[in-house]
Amino acid sequence: MSSNLKAHMALLGANLIYGINYTVAKDIMPVYIQSFGLVFCRVIGALALFWIVHLFNYEKVEKKDFLLLATCGVFGVFANQLMFLYGLDHTTPINAGIIMTSNPILVLIASAIILKNRITLTKLGGIGLGIVGALLLLLFKKDFSFGSDTIRGDLFIFLNAVSYGIYLVIAVPLMRKYKPITVIKWVFTFGFIFVFPFGIEQFTEIEWASFSLKIWLEVGFVIIATTFFAYLLNIYGLKKLNPSVVSTYIYLQPLLAALVAIWAGKDTLDWIKIAAAVLIFSGVYLVSKTKSQKNQ
Repeated sequence: MSSNLKAHMALLGANLIYGINYTVAKDIMPVYIQSFGLVFCRVIGALALFWIVHLFNYEKVEKKDFLLLATCGVFGVFANQLMFLYGLDHTTPINAGIIMTSNPILVLIASAIILKNRITLTKLGGIGLGIVGALLLLLFKKDFSFGSDTIRGDLFIFLNAVSYGIYLVIAVPLMRKYKPITVIKWVFTFGFIFVFPFGIEQFTEIEWASFSLKIWLEVGFVIIATTFFAYLLNIYGLKKLNPSVVSTYIYLQPLLAALVAIWAGKDTLDWIKIAAAVLIFSGVYLVSKTKSQKNQ
């Protein structure tokens, strides 16, 4: 299997996890764990796993790169996670999914400014197809509502999209230089330093004894799958592919969530989902194709 194909498979797996996480996180917040407390759990749990794995894949980092790693920790962990979970706690999963479709556009702009990547018509066309496909799935659910009740949450979800977009772009030089596990370990180490003062109070307020088995499993999923594995899979994809390609995979999240629901017997396959799938995969292909042609 080629390295590029492995990268695409990694991104597919990461976004399947993210697609499931919208609903799982809403089960936990705010009844069992408040948003900042859940971020604290995610970061400290995943950080411990990253350090353990890195012990068997140790790699030294040059001192000059720690400032960039710390910046990645701010945008990729601290701001990204706090804003996402706080926003999700004050809006709906559908609203969050719709707003996150802006992420690939933000990444495209950030790549042009920071990495001097060209914004081509093919990339714009691919992102456009992805947006249409994702919105087709999300809007036909008919349970979205932008208004005063969700405006605060919607704003924080958008700021999360901006933050994550910047992270994907500024992490590229590090990914060209180090192993994925080295980068993500230090990103989370610095991220935890910034998260600590915001999350420690809500973390100490968690009533662990009130958790049912279902909640324990969902908290485990958020820490191990959504944080540890998804971040590692995404950073692996970023090592091999352009940030625009990595971000475009976000359009697969509502589609993968729908496929999981169909598999579980909670939804049915119809022409809307088929049309959305064709549009989304066409969009991802076009954005990916631009990069491969450039390499050739």
